[in-house]
Amino acid sequence: MNTGILETRTKLENRRLDDQAYANWVDWKWQIAHRIRDISTIEKILNIRFDDDERKRIQETIDIFPMSITPYYLSLVDPEDYRNDPIFKQAFPDRRELHVTKHDMTDPLAEDKNSPAPGITHRYPDRVLFCVSNVCAMYCRHCTRKRRVGDVDCVPDQDQLERGLDYIRKTPVIRDVLLSGGDPFLLSDKKIKWLLDELNKIEHIEVIRIGTRTPVVLSYRITAELVELLKSSEKPIWINTHFNHPQEMTSSAKRALKMLASAGIPLGNQSVLLADVNDCPRIMKRLVHKLVINRVRPYYLYQCDLSEGLEHFRTSVGKGIEIMESLRGHTSGFCVPTYVIDAPGGGGKIPVAPNYLISWSTNKVILRNYEGVITTYQEPDCYRHNACDLKCDTCNLHLKLDEAEEKSVVGISRLLADYDNTITLTPAEDEMIDPVSPKNKFDHPDESNV
Repeated sequence: MNTGILETRTKLENRRLDDQAYANWVDWKWQIAHRIRDISTIEKILNIRFDDDERKRIQETIDIFPMSITPYYLSLVDPEDYRNDPIFKQAFPDRRELHVTKHDMTDPLAEDKNSPAPGITHRYPDRVLFCVSNVCAMYCRHCTRKRRVGDVDCVPDQDQLERGLDYIRKTPVIRDVLLSGGDPFLLSDKKIKWLLDELNKIEHIEVIRIGTRTPVVLSYRITAELVELLKSSEKPIWINTHFNHPQEMTSSAKRALKMLASAGIPLGNQSVLLADVNDCPRIMKRLVHKLVINRVRPYYLYQCDLSEGLEHFRTSVGKGIEIMESLRGHTSGFCVPTYVIDAPGGGGKIPVAPNYLISWSTNKVILRNYEGVITTYQEPDCYRHNACDLKCDTCNLHLKLDEAEEKSVVGISRLLADYDNTITLTPAEDEMIDPVSPKNKFDHPDESNV
């Protein structure tokens, strides 16, 4: 039986080969330098052969959407059943990527439209996405940013990073910065430290998040030096990674997660629901169990975005609801991620879940549990809500919220506020952030078109 690179990885991780070979294998820079980018190398490593027509279509796909796979991640592929392998499907080009449907979009989340500065996407009131790299260790075939990743014209230079940081400095409403890309951990330790140091200097920033898939596709990038660098941040750092299948939770991945968690860094995971990869309640349940065993909180389960060429990856929303139904009540609550659709056009993440609230009346609500048991919850007879007029000094609630000044609201919260007379929301086409000016709806909520 051919075990190829899988056997090599096993031997190396157990230090059965010579010390230099082991040192190379676990060196993340060696892994990056030896990423597989061509069809012939894949055929050689896995001992397979594509026919001429398939080879041609695969190459056409690579010409548009580049391939890059670390030796480590490729070693997880089962060469005896590679066509059905979840690792192979996420890493290797599929000619179906060339099929662009009428619903596909180049930028489905309108990140470029909602960009007031280079690398910045400001969609939510108090937080921004900061793309600091366009390079990934492995180019995921389901990536929502396929338009950017691997594109030499999209590499953020020092000037662009400075302009992004300047926007954050000048926008005091921002309390949370998410570093993304590409993969921020593909930057050098020196560059990461510089970015963290600059963000730490900004007084109104409260938390720094980092989105990375290196624990999954390049676990050796999580080095002692990187962990110490992250620990030294004055602002709290939260890390979200991207495991999609239990097969990705290797001993090396576990070591990387343990290093981060033991350093006191909160870890979350964002999975994408992918057809023929993880669209199975049993697979997803095993994944979330493996995550929490390794101190990673399942955070989001994403419906696959409408990026170009991802039609073959997309499932029905009903499949996602089925998976959520199989988790809620059937396992620990902290194992259950939030299933979301990132709204096309830049509407942000919309939670989608089974219906547990069946109906309600003036004095009771009707609920059902995961078993299908229908029950009631009696509303209190004497409850009188605290009508809010924003006169906090006369309020009977203890409002000792240090520096908590929230005197204006946006969206549905505005309709619920007692102190705002708005009764209908009619968002304008351009109500999202003006990418030209940092003055936006978050600065002037009263100017919304309502």
